[in-house]
Amino acid sequence: MKFYKLDSAEAIAKLVNEIGFLPFFANETVGFSVEENCPSELWFSDTADGPWEWKGPVIRSGCLYGKFFRNKAGFVSREWFADFANYRRDGYDFDSRMDEGIAPKKEAELYLAVTNQGKLLSKRLKQLCDYRKGGNTGFETAITRLQMQTYVDTSDFVYMTDKTGKTYGWGVAEYSTPEYRFGYDEITTAYKREPAESFRRIVRHLQTVFPEADKQTIEKTIKL
Repeated sequence: MKFYKLDSAEAIAKLVNEIGFLPFFANETVGFSVEENCPSELWFSDTADGPWEWKGPVIRSGCLYGKFFRNKAGFVSREWFADFANYRRDGYDFDSRMDEGIAPKKEAELYLAVTNQGKLLSKRLKQLCDYRKGGNTGFETAITRLQMQTYVDTSDFVYMTDKTGKTYGWGVAEYSTPEYRFGYDEITTAYKREPAESFRRIVRHLQTVFPEADKQTIEKTIKL
């Protein structure tokens, strides 16, 4: 199985654009993750940035990021995202899901809040949709579902700053939609194909990248 050396944000972005898909964490396909290809000493270094800090720069370089792979995070290239969205959405824009009454209420509320603002930090999104003590529950479940269906992605990670302007803590996720970032026409390019054909295209492509992995294993990673 081929492995890659991911020691910078640029290296991750290059690999995402080369192979199209890159889960953040290890999965059934050996070698198919940031986790397996990034040196262990960079994950929690006190002296150098690592994969946690690189997520924002990779996103800003033009890759898409979200909980796309079995409810866990990962990257997809712009080249392959249209087919990915076509398969995951199964022929529905989110507006169509709402019109047909098949969009769960919590997901619809979150989606509308994001689209009305363009992009929203997670803590602000929670405030707008009343995810607080004594309010709504299940935020992570709903926002993960929206990402798995490709209606929402993580458009950046924003770090808080102290009074001196120094950043601290973990980056706060900023949510948006792929359409907001890249335009409706680009994201829906593959709508002319049946969702099942987009799925087959993705699996065939990944079989060429990971020829030692069996088809069922790759399908398991890509399936909704």
